[in-house]
Amino acid sequence: MIRKLGKFLIQMLILIGIYQVGNLTVQIFHLPIPGNASGIIILFFLLWLRVIKIDQIEMAAGWLLKHLGFFFIPISVGLMTLGPALIDKGLSLLLVLIVSAFIGLLAAGKATQAVIMKKEKEKVNYHDHAL
Repeated sequence: MIRKLGKFLIQMLILIGIYQVGNLTVQIFHLPIPGNASGIIILFFLLWLRVIKIDQIEMAAGWLLKHLGFFFIPISVGLMTLGPALIDKGLSLLLVLIVSAFIGLLAAGKATQAVIMKKEKEKVNYHDHAL
């Protein structure tokens, strides 16, 4: 039990460290993106380059994803204080949300179609060369 807790804490420290590096990168280079987004990009490249393996962060990442809903509570409470801004800019915000959701769905659909087509093409090529 203590060993599992220690492993979890180390994994959490790795994720927090990457998050802090993302924040620091944004501050140093004056990037116009949030530090947490920069941290996710850094994490992606570390995983892609196999500097970090998934099993080195899997337990902590799974726990964070399991409790993701709790992280939206402060955002929701903060939105309650923005009533006048939502009344003034609400229609514009709604339009932006609808357009961005549509673009996201379109991109996800196209990516899924590309993966399916690639797998079908590989399957056809595989059967063409079978004895």
